[in-house]
Amino acid sequence: MTPIILLSFLIVYFTVLVGVAHLTSRKKSDNSAFFSANKNSKWYIVAFGMIGTALSGVTFISVPGAVGGGSFSYFQFVLGNAVGYVIVAFVLLPLYYRMNLVSIYTYLEQRFGHMSYKSGAMIFLISRTIGSAFRLYLVAIILQRFIFDAWNVPFAVTIIICLTLIWIYTHKGGLKTIIITDLLQTFFLLFSVVLSIYFIAQSLNMNFVETFDAIKESTYSKIFFWDNFMGDTKNFFKLFLGGVFVTLAMFGLDQDMMQKNISMKTIGEAQKNMLSFTLVFVVINIFFLSVGAMLYLYAAQNNIDVAALPTPDHLFPEIALNYLPILPGIIFMMGLTAATFATTDSALTALTTSFCVDFLNFHKKENPNDPKLVRQRTSVHVGFSILMLLVILGFRVINDDSVVTAIFTAAGYTYGPLLGLFVFGMFTNRAVRDSLVPYICILSPVLLYGLKLLLESTVGYGMSFELIVINAFLTWAILLITSKPGLKVPLKF
Repeated sequence: MTPIILLSFLIVYFTVLVGVAHLTSRKKSDNSAFFSANKNSKWYIVAFGMIGTALSGVTFISVPGAVGGGSFSYFQFVLGNAVGYVIVAFVLLPLYYRMNLVSIYTYLEQRFGHMSYKSGAMIFLISRTIGSAFRLYLVAIILQRFIFDAWNVPFAVTIIICLTLIWIYTHKGGLKTIIITDLLQTFFLLFSVVLSIYFIAQSLNMNFVETFDAIKESTYSKIFFWDNFMGDTKNFFKLFLGGVFVTLAMFGLDQDMMQKNISMKTIGEAQKNMLSFTLVFVVINIFFLSVGAMLYLYAAQNNIDVAALPTPDHLFPEIALNYLPILPGIIFMMGLTAATFATTDSALTALTTSFCVDFLNFHKKENPNDPKLVRQRTSVHVGFSILMLLVILGFRVINDDSVVTAIFTAAGYTYGPLLGLFVFGMFTNRAVRDSLVPYICILSPVLLYGLKLLLESTVGYGMSFELIVINAFLTWAILLITSKPGLKVPLKF
C-alpha cells in the first residue's frame, strides 16, 4: 500500500464531505442551524449517524486489538452501555425537552445556580477537548506513519491539515451539516468493518460458515468473566455497571452526544432515535470484536509477532496496510477516517455550541442569529480548532503512551462530578451551596484517585470502569453533606 494511494483516497473522501457541507449549508447557515439544526432533524437519520460519533478511530483499532488480551470481555461493557442508553432515553431526554434546552448544562443553572452551571459546562469543555484531541492524536500517528512520513511532512502540519479540513466542512452548517456527514461516515464505517472481516476471512481461505465457526471455537470468543471480582478488571459486574454509568455521564450528560438528540421536533422522535441507535451500536460492536478475533487468527497463521508491535492497537493497521492487498487497505483507511472525523467534527461543533451558549450567553440575546453573533461563533469555532491543535502537539511532546493514556484517563475522571451533580439535582429536593460546587468537582476526583491507590496497595482491588460510579457517589455525598434543606425543588422528569 503506497502513500500516494492512501493520500489520493483521503483527498477524494474529503471532497465528498465538503460537497455535502455545501449542499446542507447554502440555504441557511445561522446560529439556529449551527447549534440545533433548526429543531428539524429526522430521528432515523440521526440514529444511524450517531453510530459514527459514538465510536471513534481509537475504537476502530483498539477494540479489535484488545481481543488478544481480553477476548470478547469488552462486550460486557457494551451491554451496560445499552442499558445506559435506555435510561438516557426515558429519564434524561424528557427533562431536556421539557426545558427546551440548547445546552444541557443550563439545567444546572435553574436547579442550583450560576457557579454550578459554569462548573458543569467547564467540565464538558475540558473533558471533550482532551478526549477528542487524544483520539485524533492516536489516529494521526497512523496517518503520519503510512502517508505523510513518505514526504517528510511534519506532524504538526498533518494535524493542521486534518483540523482545517474539518473546519471547512462544518463552519457554516454546524450541526445541520454534521447530521448528514455523520450519516455518510457511519455508512463508510459499517461498510469497512464488514468488508474487513470478509477480506481477512478470504485471505485465510474461509467462507462465512467457516469464519463464524473459527471465531466461536477460538480462545478469543469468551464473553463473560465472573471470577476474581477484586483483582480482575474484566469481571462482569465491573464492566457492566461501568458501562451503564459511563453511558449516563459521557453520553447522557455530554453536550456533544445530546446535541443531536435535542435537535428533533418531539421527545417521541428523540426516544425512537435512541432505541434504534442502541440496537445498531450493540450489533456493530459484535463485528468489531469479530474483526479482532480474525486479526489474531491471521497473525498466528502468518507468523506475525504481535508482541513486537508498539501496542496491540497497531495490529489492525499493520495487517491491513502491510499484509493484505490494496483494496482491503483502502477499506481499512476508509473506516478509520470515518470513525475519527465523525467524532472530531461533532466534538468541535459541540464545544463551540457550549461555549457560545454557556459562556457567551447567546441564548439570552434578543436576536441569536444577528450577523455579529454569527461571526463571533465562527471565531469561537476557529479558537477551539487551534486549542485542539495545541493539545495534540502537547501529546506529541510528551511522546509517552503511558503518560498520554493517564491524561486521557484523568479526563474521564471529570465526568463523575457531572453525573453526581445531575443525580443530586434530579433525585433530591435540597439546595447546594453554589459557591462550593467548583471546589467539590475538583475534590471528588482527587479523593477518588487516593482511594484507588489505597485499594490497589492494600487489598489488591483493581478499579476499571466503575471509577465513574464511585466518583459520582463521592460528589453526591459531598453535595449532600454541604447542602441546605428545602430552598429549591428538583426538576422532575
